[in-house]
This record gives sequence, C-alpha cells and structure tokens, in this order.
Amino acid sequence: MIFVTVGTHEQPFDRLVKAIDRLKEEKIIEQEVFVQNGYSPYKPGFCQYRDFIPFEEMMSRMEEAEIVITHGGTGSIMLVLYHGKVPLVMPRQSKYDEHIDDHQVLFCKTMEAKGKIIDVYEADDLESVIKNYPQLVQQLQNQGNGQAAASTEHLNEKARVFADKLHEICLQLVTKK
Repeated sequence: MIFVTVGTHEQPFDRLVKAIDRLKEEKIIEQEVFVQNGYSPYKPGFCQYRDFIPFEEMMSRMEEAEIVITHGGTGSIMLVLYHGKVPLVMPRQSKYDEHIDDHQVLFCKTMEAKGKIIDVYEADDLESVIKNYPQLVQQLQNQGNGQAAASTEHLNEKARVFADKLHEICLQLVTKK
C-alpha cells in the first residue's frame, strides 16, 4: 500500500494529489493508494482518500505502507522516520502557490543531503521515483554504512520523541471537547 499525506496546511496541494491519481488511473501504480487530501479541492477518482484523518489512523497507515509519500512538512517527515521508513517527499513550493515560501524545499535539500529522504520536486518525476523506490532506498543505505546507521538511529529516536509529544498534544485536544 502507498500512503500519501499532504498535511494540514490551508493551501491546496493538488499537484501531488493529481499526479498520484493519474499514476493510479494509468495503472503505473498497481498497489492500493490512500491519500490524506487536506484542503485540496481536487478529489482523487482512482485512490481512496479522506481530507483529514485522526492521528492514530495516520500512524497506522504509515506503519502499514510500503511507501509513504509526503509533503515537505517537518512533522510529517519525522513521523515517517519514526516508523523506520524512508519517506518519498515532494515539498510544497511557492511558485505553485502551495505555500507562502520555500522553507519545505530548503528543509528537504538538507534532509536529502544527509541521506534521510528521497525527494522529488516535480510531479513528472514521481513515476520513476516510485518505480525505483526500493533501489533508491538501498542506495541510501549503502552510501552511509555504519555511520549513517548510527545517525539514522539517533534521528529515529528524536522522531519517536517528537511523535510521542505530538500524540500527547492530540489526545489533550481531543479530550478537551
């Protein structure tokens, strides 16, 4: 299963959602796809989706997924790392009116340089990255050897702490209703 999340930012991220839906329609993606669609007005016709999902479901879907595709939000990326997976990240870009600036692009370039994510900046590149995802993950793992493994474990621990705190906050918000 492929899980796609666009986060909760108010600006739509139709570029990612449309690209994934097209790949599913054309049967380039054969496995099941679930999209957390956010504020995107485009509604997928070939993928399962919901605009927003509870935190517990997000965690469960990330755990189940073979590939997690996310926007470039720090929280979303850290949650994927928490699950010990390499996120495929398409950062929101200001030139497409997906965000007010390009902080996601800058963050993704840093994370890519450290070998923590696989990033893709243009929708047309998604197909080859998805098709080659296992090989790309293997390349990342081979590049770093032991040093990267230690660094990844350190980052995974930080992601676990972050996710636990985020979960606590979500539970507090839910119980205050």
